[in-house]
Amino acid sequence: MYVSGRAECSNSLVLEGAVILGSTRIRKGTVVFPYVVIGFPVRAKVREFMSSPSFESRELRDLDELSQGSNLGRYNIIRSFSVIYEEVETGDNVELGHHVMVRERTIIGENTVVGSGTIIDGRCVIGRNVSIQSGVYIPIGTEIGDNVFLGPRVVVTNDKYPVSRRLVSTVIEDNAVIGANAVLVAGVRIGEGAVIGAGSVVTRDIPPYKVAYGVPAQVVCSREEYERKKKIYERET
Repeated sequence: MYVSGRAECSNSLVLEGAVILGSTRIRKGTVVFPYVVIGFPVRAKVREFMSSPSFESRELRDLDELSQGSNLGRYNIIRSFSVIYEEVETGDNVELGHHVMVRERTIIGENTVVGSGTIIDGRCVIGRNVSIQSGVYIPIGTEIGDNVFLGPRVVVTNDKYPVSRRLVSTVIEDNAVIGANAVLVAGVRIGEGAVIGAGSVVTRDIPPYKVAYGVPAQVVCSREEYERKKKIYERET
């Protein structure tokens, strides 16, 4: 285990094998499981670390000195093999699965769950009470509101003409539901309360409280109709 001398981890549990870098602050009741890294430096700093003439003799404390650390809320659960870069902020009761990567300058709201194998590629804003299932990809600049559900292996994109020099934000508003394996093309906006069916490719904005699916996704009904069908389904045995 390595805990930076600048880190604040009082009243939290950091288990053997974890690495805490920089001026990371971990609040009361949070558990960091083995082989987690928190405060991992951004790419430019890693390149700086590697460029030293005495590179072979550098140690973990040298990398630690480059990190600004991250800020974790109360009662977080950070499972093994997850990596949280520097300048990440999490609210209270955030939960990460195994092998999750959260890149720099990302904000994650309270009571949000991030499933195993998910990649959040930095500078993202994720709201409260969000459920992100396993294997989701969220690129730089994505904005996700409160009470959103992202099914397994959802892919969000931010480049309409890869590989271009212009990245655009994709926005998912409050209370939206995105089904498994859906792809959101760069720059689309999923309206509040909208539902996207599994396997859909969304190429244009979806209005609030509408249900869309297909390739490309088309609006097929209202959220009200969706909820009515869901209640019928839930009553079936």
